[in-house]
Amino acid sequence: MPKIIKISREEAQRRLADVPDEKRFWCRDGRSIKNLRELEAVLVDISDDTYHHHSGEGRNDFSKWTREVVGDGTLANELSKAKSRMQAGQAVAKRISFLQSKL
Repeated sequence: MPKIIKISREEAQRRLADVPDEKRFWCRDGRSIKNLRELEAVLVDISDDTYHHHSGEGRNDFSKWTREVVGDGTLANELSKAKSRMQAGQAVAKRISFLQSKL
C-alpha cells in the first residue's frame, strides 16, 4: 500500500519555486532549468539525443536533480521510470498540476 504523504501549501510553493542559480540543471544543449515548469518545457522541446544523454545508460540526471535539488521524491521516481522525454514531460505536468492544487 503506497504511503500517503500530505503536502502543505508552503511545501507545494517551495517545490514549484525557482532553485538557487548555483543549483540550476544544465542541459547538454546549453539550456538551464530553474524550476519544474521550465523542466516540463525543456522535456517537450529538447532533442531525443539530449534527453537520452541525461537519462540513458544508467543516468537519471532529471530524476536526480528533482530529488536532490527540488526535493520531490515522488516526481523523481516517476522520471526514473519514464521511457521517453514525452512520458517524462507528462509526469512533470501531472506533478505541477497536483502541486498547484495545494496552493
